[in-house]
Amino acid sequence: MADTQVLVIGGGPAGSTAATLLARHGADVTLFEAARFPRYHIGESILPSALPILELTGAREKIEAHGFVKKMGAYFEWGPENWDLNFDHLSGSDRHSYQVIRSEFDQLLLDHAGTQGVTVHEGRRVTALDFDGDRPVRAHWSEGDESGSTSFDFLVDASGRAGVMATKYLDNRVYHEAFRNVGIWGYWQDAAPLDCGPQGAIAVCSVPYGWFWAIPLHDGTTSIGLVIKKTALNDERARLGSLDAVYADAISQCPRIATMTAGASRVTDLKVEQDYSYAAETFDGPGYLLAGDAACFLDPLLSTGVHLATFSGLLAAATVSSVLDGELDESEARSFYTKAYHQAYERLLVVVSFFYNSYNRKTQFFEADKLTRRERHMLNLYESFLHIVTGVEDLQDSVDGGTALDAVAERLAHSGQLVAGHNEAINAMPTSPQTSVAGLFLELEPRLRLRRAVAVREPEAVPPGGGAR
Repeated sequence: MADTQVLVIGGGPAGSTAATLLARHGADVTLFEAARFPRYHIGESILPSALPILELTGAREKIEAHGFVKKMGAYFEWGPENWDLNFDHLSGSDRHSYQVIRSEFDQLLLDHAGTQGVTVHEGRRVTALDFDGDRPVRAHWSEGDESGSTSFDFLVDASGRAGVMATKYLDNRVYHEAFRNVGIWGYWQDAAPLDCGPQGAIAVCSVPYGWFWAIPLHDGTTSIGLVIKKTALNDERARLGSLDAVYADAISQCPRIATMTAGASRVTDLKVEQDYSYAAETFDGPGYLLAGDAACFLDPLLSTGVHLATFSGLLAAATVSSVLDGELDESEARSFYTKAYHQAYERLLVVVSFFYNSYNRKTQFFEADKLTRRERHMLNLYESFLHIVTGVEDLQDSVDGGTALDAVAERLAHSGQLVAGHNEAINAMPTSPQTSVAGLFLELEPRLRLRRAVAVREPEAVPPGGGAR
């Protein structure tokens, strides 16, 4: 008999969400987190789509009460364009979100998991996995001076960018060449608040070779980061001599950020992260699922990291619980998981790609149109785009996907529909037979599980005069 039914590796939003929902379902769940919380993490701007998932876990009230900055939308200055993205235009009741300090946000979620029946081990690092054929069955771990092993029936790998399964065993992580960029950021005290846009908004402001984010946080600091192409960073560093000089010079070229920082002081060293747009070639296998950043990560332009993490945690919990309950064959349930999660990722990748390509065409900053043929084929970009944006006239141009997509994106860029497409991509959740994936959909109430989408048969037409006699 296994030591635990489900082992979750990683205590970030994906892992804590999956573990909590499974434990609330009645499963025996153990979670290993390599760090000891609180621990620093970037990704501070949260989307409204996370709130209903947090409500399902029972953690929403704790998040709402913590004092995070309430976020009512986003403000964009992109080249000559500027506009607001107001969450109050969204349908449904969740028309706000939060700007969070991730060390606090993540700890709230992990601590909550422990109150819901999850056996949580912080500081426990998985060092190796044993397999029965292709199926992982045991994790070897170390925790300080201790070491041991834990057997399990099912594995949810939510180990973040480290990606235990994808990097150590599957070797199937693919980086998107068009998004090989570098993020450089620090925290500022006494930054001037954004004087436009929705309340608590993230500001996204472009510069000739990249863009800035500015996120107000409840401790009085502002997170300000520069996203820049690797090649541009190398050129600027050669010209200016240091990373700090590149960051400062970029601020001087961005009037909005320069104004916000004019009377402020940076209170941290600069942090750097690179090559953060990737996806594993498959998100599942016998006895395991990859969730959150362990499966994929997308450029941070639209703040989708926690959305994808909590969404994948929800999908993983529904998938595993349906298998444990014997309601679905494992391969069928895993197929749903991968298709649903991959579809969500593809849709957002499409929006980000065409956002860059349309709004910054002169500099071709991210060269989103240079996604390789293999990537286009693997990600099925055209089909995903059509799922996001409806009512376009160029469907017949699908035989020439690249040109047609550029043309459609050009029109949408001027009409504002691309931002609306982002909202639709975020809110697309397979929770009804009409939105089913691989013939299955999520049922959230009265309990979390997967259900088959059974086609409703139309009643047979009765010919005139042909009624019952």
